[in-house]
Amino acid sequence: MSDIKLFNNDEKATWCVGCGDFGILASVQWAFANLDLLPTDVLLVSGIGCGSKLPYYMKANGYDSLHGRALPVATGAKLANHDLRVVVFSGDGDGYGIGGNHFMHTMRRNPDLTHIVENNQVYGLTKGQYSPTSQKGFLSTTSPEGAIEVQVNPIALAMAGGASFVSRGFANDPRHLRELIVKAINHKGYSLIDILQPCITYNKVNTGAWYKERVYKLDDDPSYNAGDFDAAWDKAKEWGDRIPIGVIFQDDSRPTYEEQVSQLRDGPLCRKSVEQPIDLLEAIKLEFV
Repeated sequence: MSDIKLFNNDEKATWCVGCGDFGILASVQWAFANLDLLPTDVLLVSGIGCGSKLPYYMKANGYDSLHGRALPVATGAKLANHDLRVVVFSGDGDGYGIGGNHFMHTMRRNPDLTHIVENNQVYGLTKGQYSPTSQKGFLSTTSPEGAIEVQVNPIALAMAGGASFVSRGFANDPRHLRELIVKAINHKGYSLIDILQPCITYNKVNTGAWYKERVYKLDDDPSYNAGDFDAAWDKAKEWGDRIPIGVIFQDDSRPTYEEQVSQLRDGPLCRKSVEQPIDLLEAIKLEFV
């Protein structure tokens, strides 16, 4: 286990006092240390939003991309250097709203990266607009009469989209969350962690107390099999009085995207010489008559 202090920097977090992002930051740092990683071993990619500021407060490789565009940037980095542990940080608006198209295509490609979505069910950084995961009827600065759209279920969406690792955590339970992050990083393929993250400033409905009354851990049920798609699908649809957290679905049989790219079979791009000749016709297997 490496020293968790290696991932600390001198930046002071600007999150609201009591924000769930603090627990997520501590859990990520612990997970990296538990995996015996160094700051040079990881790449943190983010978009725009409260949750996407997390890489600012860690000492590690980082890339701050455009709003909703963190996943394609992370995919490109993983294709270039397979040795990097690439972790993406998004909010629910950044990941499921503006970045929804990239979310869909990343799931079906299955690159070996971990996607942490800090889901506070509101746009926190831009002053409280309702987000894709806000419940119907949610009162906000842009929905004073209540949101009229049906809320997105990211767990069901991830399973339907082909994600090979689907999980949910709770920011106010960092001990459980940090173990979940370790499992996600160790999984070979695209790993989603949808984290229930209370926003104490703009979301007065889905509070820490509201979640505590409802969340339960799948780890406590020894009969639950995350490899059973039908059982996982039932759990994916649970929301309301009971909300499952933990690994909901996991498929270890799928190859990663980078394993299937023929040009990368002899090593990642960062290991290739820029002067190495490439036969494009052979690479893309085209035949001309």
